[in-house]
Amino acid sequence: MVVSAVSDVRRFGALAGGLTNDRKAFEAAWSGKCGSTGRVNLLVPKGTYLLGPVRFAGPCTNVLTGGGVFDGRGAEAWLHNNCLVDFDCKLLPTNIKFISMKKPSVRGVTSVNSKSFHIALAEISALADSPNMDGIHIERSSGVYISKSRIRTGDDSISIGQGNSLVSITSINCGPGHGISLGRYRHEGNVSGVVVQDCNMTGMANGIRIKMWPDSPDSSIATNMTFENIRMNNTTNPIIIDQTYCPFASCSIKLSDIHFENKRGTSSSPAAAAAAAAALECSRGFPCQDIYLQDVHLDLLDGKREMNVTSSRKNVKAKYIGTQIPRPCAQRSAGPSRWEQSDHAGSKQPAHIEIPCRWLC
Repeated sequence: MVVSAVSDVRRFGALAGGLTNDRKAFEAAWSGKCGSTGRVNLLVPKGTYLLGPVRFAGPCTNVLTGGGVFDGRGAEAWLHNNCLVDFDCKLLPTNIKFISMKKPSVRGVTSVNSKSFHIALAEISALADSPNMDGIHIERSSGVYISKSRIRTGDDSISIGQGNSLVSITSINCGPGHGISLGRYRHEGNVSGVVVQDCNMTGMANGIRIKMWPDSPDSSIATNMTFENIRMNNTTNPIIIDQTYCPFASCSIKLSDIHFENKRGTSSSPAAAAAAAAALECSRGFPCQDIYLQDVHLDLLDGKREMNVTSSRKNVKAKYIGTQIPRPCAQRSAGPSRWEQSDHAGSKQPAHIEIPCRWLC
């Protein structure tokens, strides 16, 4: 039987009154314990602790658990944050950040009112879980696994930034928020091997969104991504690939091998009749390659009525398999598209169709 030593923050002077900064007590309780040859628990008893920035440095393996709440008191700082328009601004603090760790585990904790990101994972190997308040942000990480979580925030539920590979996201309930987002890569690393599956999105601004940033390095690649078994409920923009704001000369992210499979539910929009439930819009200089949509069924929810939805594509080489609602727009040409020919022949849905779209439908 392994016996764990306990390092109680109260023994190092933490008052837990919510009025006095307990940062030094937390750091003292941690000091020297991480390098112990035996098991050590850093114990934070029930209470309200006021803390400034605290850094728990390793090397060590960590499990963060216990059902506590991290309250960033973000409302005091949000009005003074101009990072949405000033990319050189000083970033506000993240509630919890993990840097260069192996096999950390996060269970049963809650993050609220963060000044910036709620949980940030930076340079992680083999991980086991308002304004610009992303629920979970991941970058420069490999072997990341996020599962069985409920995320409610004012920005991206999960944002997948630069330099990530082998990221698995399963059984996530999102809403409200901006969905699961990839991109905005600017002078940053490649992204590959992303799998998002078995997720529910309710009352979202976006569902799955891939967004590109101008002036990215020529070698930047985003590839091998799968989004499957995603349920959308009253989500404004269920599927988005957006490179359209990138100028032709500077948009240099290469998108390829992206799969959307078994996506169901309802789309909502203030401009209901003009809503595009699936919007795939890529740059002319670097068109998207090998984009697959299989068994997609999205209805437009306008109040209590379900209406037909539309789709849009621009500079995309897309392949459609199985059920397709909204129906893919056809490439504009002198003759009918393969999709249109199938419809005229009386076929319900073609088993497979490939249309290299060059115009917005």
